[in-house]
Amino acid sequence: MELNRVANGNSVTPMDDGAGEDNPGRRVHRTIDANRYASKKTLAQGMLDIALLTANASQLKYILQVGHQHEFYTLMVTLISISIILQVVMGCLALSLNMLRDCRLHQQEYKSSALCLNYLSLSGAFLVSAVNLLIAVFNPRPTHPAAPV
Repeated sequence: MELNRVANGNSVTPMDDGAGEDNPGRRVHRTIDANRYASKKTLAQGMLDIALLTANASQLKYILQVGHQHEFYTLMVTLISISIILQVVMGCLALSLNMLRDCRLHQQEYKSSALCLNYLSLSGAFLVSAVNLLIAVFNPRPTHPAAPV
């Protein structure tokens, strides 16, 4: 199967040899819309972001319910709070970047601002991942119930 680019660059056409029962030797064009793919990817990423935010809120609720009985109470509350704050900031950055793209990206003076916001968003994603890795290390919920003695 080979791929051919359409002139506008927004879709890719796989070339299928079409050698099936109905059409022996005939080539069939199937179009893959890049914009549709990007929209689905953005939607999936948004759902994953919401899932992470929900998981952090659930972890924070659990830690606050357990209270100081948890051996890493202060650390966990701090890390989960930082993660939630970073996720909210990243959401605001994404909205700002989207509004900038829609309104003024075609103007040269705003391209550097958009690039800066993009780098900040990427840095925020890295920090959220690192903080959530630390949260997982100090897991607030035991993975195994205590064995009876």
